[in-house]
Amino acid sequence: MSVEIRILDPRTDADEWNRYVERSDGSNPFFRAEALRLQAEYTDTTPFLLAGFKGQEPVGIFPVFEYTRGPVTGVFSPAPHSWTSYLGPALLNVDKLKQRKADRRIKRFIEGCLEWIDTELSPLYSKFVTAEFEDIRPFVWNEYDVEPGHTYVVDLEGTEDELLKRFSSDARSNIRNADEETYTIEEGDTDDVERIIEKVRERYESQDQPFRLRPEFARSLHEQLPDGAIRPYVCRVDGEFLGGILVVESDRTRYRWQGGVKPDADVDIAINDLLDWYVMRDGLRKGIEEYDLVGAGVPSINRYKAKFNPRLETHYEITSGAFGIDLLVDQYQKHR
Repeated sequence: MSVEIRILDPRTDADEWNRYVERSDGSNPFFRAEALRLQAEYTDTTPFLLAGFKGQEPVGIFPVFEYTRGPVTGVFSPAPHSWTSYLGPALLNVDKLKQRKADRRIKRFIEGCLEWIDTELSPLYSKFVTAEFEDIRPFVWNEYDVEPGHTYVVDLEGTEDELLKRFSSDARSNIRNADEETYTIEEGDTDDVERIIEKVRERYESQDQPFRLRPEFARSLHEQLPDGAIRPYVCRVDGEFLGGILVVESDRTRYRWQGGVKPDADVDIAINDLLDWYVMRDGLRKGIEEYDLVGAGVPSINRYKAKFNPRLETHYEITSGAFGIDLLVDQYQKHR
């Protein structure tokens, strides 16, 4: 029996779609219908929620976004310039299968999705960024280009002291020697979400780099996703906001989505070391399994992230079609 591809609506079929998201180990909060609607709204794209079924059993989900300007159509997952880290396909009910059946089911699901995209949307260009989807062979077999990327992941295991001991000596010193009387770190509110995004924007602009993540998009995610899906960790000194990290949380993973900008204020504490430590410590206490630092491709930033003794993980950028569509999308977003 082949895998049937059905298209769900992010509004009328939201509950059904979210049940599949919650059952997939390879998903994250950005897969939820609420987040997909917001990505589409803020990037001026059209979402299509592809779900694969073998009979009545769901086998995978694959949200994509259609971008159209004149005769040009591109298909993306995640939406272009949404600053969403990972999306692409995610699987359900495959782990229980023997390898041969699992391979066949994954191949049929991915090829069914690609056939639907090609037939119904006919994109000149496609771009998908996956993380916890390891079997990218069906994309290769269908002549997509696959480029590996990298991220750092910290395993949240053992006791708090054991976790801290795995850090570099300077990170341990910065955390242990910080005077707790001089600062507070806590999970903030929706206003703090915007404060964190604005700090990131200021840093990008100071380096003459574009930053098009809109604060109201992040704010809407915090308001509309389930409690705890977006967690703004903030550091204050004498009541003044000095920095923060926006954490995206799934059942087993915390993602360091935005923030961690070096503060302008001259204070005698390592704010970002403390923020990351609180995020990891609280995750460990909740039973979260890992902390994805989201990115390991910039040497200057890698030096900071490596101090937490992470392991290197691979994700994939999968593309097909005409070179230059990315630039067209970039120009459109810039003018918006």
